[in-house]
Amino acid sequence: MKNDKLKNQYRVNEQIRVREVRIVGDSGSTVMPTRDALNMAREQGVDLVEISPNANPPVCRLIDYSKFLYQQKKRAKEMKAKQVKVEVKEIRFGPQTDEHDYQFKLKHAREFLEDGNKVRAYVFFRGRSILFKEQGEVLLLRFANDLEEVGKVEGMPSLEGKKMFLYLAPRKAGEKKKSQQARDREAAVEAEKKGERKEVEERNAPISEIDAETPANGGLFANAKISADALKKLTNTEEE
Repeated sequence: MKNDKLKNQYRVNEQIRVREVRIVGDSGSTVMPTRDALNMAREQGVDLVEISPNANPPVCRLIDYSKFLYQQKKRAKEMKAKQVKVEVKEIRFGPQTDEHDYQFKLKHAREFLEDGNKVRAYVFFRGRSILFKEQGEVLLLRFANDLEEVGKVEGMPSLEGKKMFLYLAPRKAGEKKKSQQARDREAAVEAEKKGERKEVEERNAPISEIDAETPANGGLFANAKISADALKKLTNTEEE
């Protein structure tokens, strides 16, 4: 049935009942009477296939129709294979989930995200355990933090009835987030580089700039000023 649907999608040869058509090919396009286009198709041993019926005039190609249908089906199959079906996997916690159970579910959630699926984690509060909703929120935030390298949070934990939900989406290829330790290490290296650059700039700065910034460091300008004052004082004494 699918093949019939694809087959009936195009008009071929005598099914094309317009006065003229536009023939497109590797060498360009030409508008000609439909009768002439049919004769040309017969001479070349191919079919006249209408590929764009809404154009004015309709656009056709001179091709082998069976081969054309095969290529169309193959292309549709390839496109379908490329479409990734994203599923939502659920991870359920209790407000007082123990560490062993937490690590077990964390491992499965990581696998789900790495496979390209979304994760919906939730804490279920039974009876009076709703009093521990803050504890459930902390657990979900820890869960999100432990998965930050492979998943990104789509929203903060939200309480819906007796369940508190947290949604995580898989990170795209090349979007892998660095761990906090790696970010801290990079920040330390960058700070060290900035310190080295500042030291080099100060070492290569002109003497006038250094003395202007630090007039009390006994630089050349300071010495020159002291010598000029001493000479002026000596000259005044001699004149007296």
